[in-house]
Amino acid sequence: MDSRWEKLFRERIAAPDGAFDPAHDLLHVERVVACARSLAVSERASLDVVIPAAWLHDFVVVPKDDPRRSQASRLSAVAAVEWLKSIGYPARFFEAIAHAIEAHSFSAAIECRTIEARVVQDADRLDGIGAIGLARLFVTAGLMRRALYSDDDPFCARREPDDSFFTIDHIYRKLFVVAESLKTDSGRAEGERRRRVVETYLEDLKRELPSPKNP
Repeated sequence: MDSRWEKLFRERIAAPDGAFDPAHDLLHVERVVACARSLAVSERASLDVVIPAAWLHDFVVVPKDDPRRSQASRLSAVAAVEWLKSIGYPARFFEAIAHAIEAHSFSAAIECRTIEARVVQDADRLDGIGAIGLARLFVTAGLMRRALYSDDDPFCARREPDDSFFTIDHIYRKLFVVAESLKTDSGRAEGERRRRVVETYLEDLKRELPSPKNP
């Protein structure tokens, strides 16, 4: 991958575009790119597909509470390819890049057909697990004005997780599910490490919280 292309990708993503979302900012994209590069090398995936797809995977940002959320990756794929055309990126990679972008999304539930799509999906999902995943979770919860936990059952022992109300519930409803969804060998190995980080956090949180109310 020519560094000149990456310079253009970074400049486009760094440009202000709509409301600031600290969970999907330039730092997030840079982490996904770095992770995708590492996974691509391990999995022998094409960097000519993986790198632009990783840089542009959130090309169109839709807030998590927006009804169009499940369409975000498809919108990003279309817009990203149009932009790649405008800068003269090789057209032979467009189809694979578009697929990798649209398939990365958890909510879109699109099956990955290529190793490049699996790499980009794993890289993005790994950023939602572990220490950085917890940080992003709490930032998003603050923006959505969501309570930290349920005062009578903080860890979903007697009820189904409901992350529309409680932040900690999102760990059970999505983060652990995401950890089980990783598709590459190298991604699963890193996912297991990050999952343990989250499990340790929950154990520490249990020690610090008052005893739950009786059911």
